[in-house]
Amino acid sequence: MARQDAEYDFDRYRKLLAEAVDETKRLELIDIVIKEGARDKLETQRTSDRLAMTAATVARVLGPLGTAR
Repeated sequence: MARQDAEYDFDRYRKLLAEAVDETKRLELIDIVIKEGARDKLETQRTSDRLAMTAATVARVLGPLGTAR
């Protein structure tokens, strides 16, 4: 049931919520929301790490600013 897209699909969540008429379906919906939220946070952290590594590499290649070469 988990979706691989990183985008939020509000229509999908609305449909799942409407279908959550018993305890099992409600627990499945909660599980989906938790898993997808954790995935989104992990992707955000990975993006942040990539940007930090890129900035460090650029700084290392360019060297200290203001010094003559």
